[in-house]
Amino acid sequence: MKRLFVILITSLLVTSCGIYSFTGTSIQPDVNTITIPFIENKAQRVNPSLSNDLTEALQEKFRKLTRLEQVDVDGDLELICEITGYDVRATAMTADEQASQNRLTVSVKVEFTNRKYPEDNVSSSFNAYEDFDATMSLDAVESGLCESIIEKLVEDIFNATVAQW
Repeated sequence: MKRLFVILITSLLVTSCGIYSFTGTSIQPDVNTITIPFIENKAQRVNPSLSNDLTEALQEKFRKLTRLEQVDVDGDLELICEITGYDVRATAMTADEQASQNRLTVSVKVEFTNRKYPEDNVSSSFNAYEDFDATMSLDAVESGLCESIIEKLVEDIFNATVAQW
């Protein structure tokens, strides 16, 4: 009897919280579509594949972790992003004032619009970085660094928009 009661209560809790899912999203039941246009790169320094890679990673995250249909225009949700920074700076120095570590930082401006629930709109900037040994050239490590940075950015953007963390 106790077991039946636990199962009943659990099923009621799961079904009554209609806007939450096991993936951590909080999307209202009547929100069905999302538009994620190509991300423009407006940084002074440009990585030619970054815009495409970030766009695809964001679209894939929403495809895998939400029930939303991706549409080209006029989605219930719209996620407009632009890359605003792509910078390399020294982060650690040796005793003879030579850089020992460099940091690649990518900055993204995000405008998230919820056409059905405007109170959920988000306008924010996100930064992610990776450090690398200064003895290595950026060209040698750039693709791996960007892959890791994109993962961080996508997670942060996803959490700030539909997971609302």
